Amino acid sequence: MAMDAAEIEKLIKDSITDAQVTIEDLRGDGDHYAAMVVSPAFEGKSRVQQHQMVYQALQGRMGGQLHALALQTAVPGAEK
Repeated sequence: MAMDAAEIEKLIKDSITDAQVTIEDLRGDGDHYAAMVVSPAFEGKSRVQQHQMVYQALQGRMGGQLHALALQTAVPGAEK
């Protein structure tokens, strides 16, 4: 079962309320996405901790409804 980009964005923003989220459907299949998440909440956290915050926001959907997510995270002003 595929997952909609808007649903991914909502889950992340519901959990990380100040996040700026950009989602791209990489294959047009609703199964492979790229996400850029920028949030002040990431300040002082390692990249692993930042990614863990996003995965927690997805509430266990990774590997099930959401097959693949190429994830980038950053604090505001440090995005590439």
